[in-house]
Amino acid sequence: MDFQQYKFLVRSDLYRITGEPGKMDFLRTLLREPGFRYCFLLRSCRYLHSNKLLKITLYPIARFLHSHYTFKYGISISPTTPIGSGFYIAHFGGIVVNTAASIGKNCNLNHVVTIAQTNRGKRKGVPVIGDNVYIGPGAKIIGKITVGNNAAIGANCVVTKDVPENAVVVGIPGKVISHDGSAGYVNRTDYEK
Repeated sequence: MDFQQYKFLVRSDLYRITGEPGKMDFLRTLLREPGFRYCFLLRSCRYLHSNKLLKITLYPIARFLHSHYTFKYGISISPTTPIGSGFYIAHFGGIVVNTAASIGKNCNLNHVVTIAQTNRGKRKGVPVIGDNVYIGPGAKIIGKITVGNNAAIGANCVVTKDVPENAVVVGIPGKVISHDGSAGYVNRTDYEK
């Protein structure tokens, strides 16, 4: 990852929260928003690890801070997990994402969300989350499944099968109840214009 990509990812994450990626908004949001602070450390660890000089000098500090906030906030996401632009952690606490999982751009995660691997059966593997996906509080997405673009996963839903694009999924096990998607839940995605 080069510096321009890193800067774009941090600005897109900031824009999803504030709507304005300014320098003052960055500092204020970094101090006030635990979800953004954690995202910033994820992005920083990934960038610093990809640069030979920074990997030796600053990466250990960023990795230490990432580990500290993993325990402080109860969020377990590896810096090596591929996450698209505009990542938004709405409420922190109890969030676990498997290292091999993949998350698209403009994804909203709420508290007590688990994106996990299964080790046996026909769905052995990890989830792939599409773009513009809303994942409600307490949702569990488990196994080698795909969550389509613009989908919304309801609170406390357990998803063990593929989710089509624009679907709204609720219940245990998760069932599609409409095709209204994540519109209204995933906002401020126009940072690329």
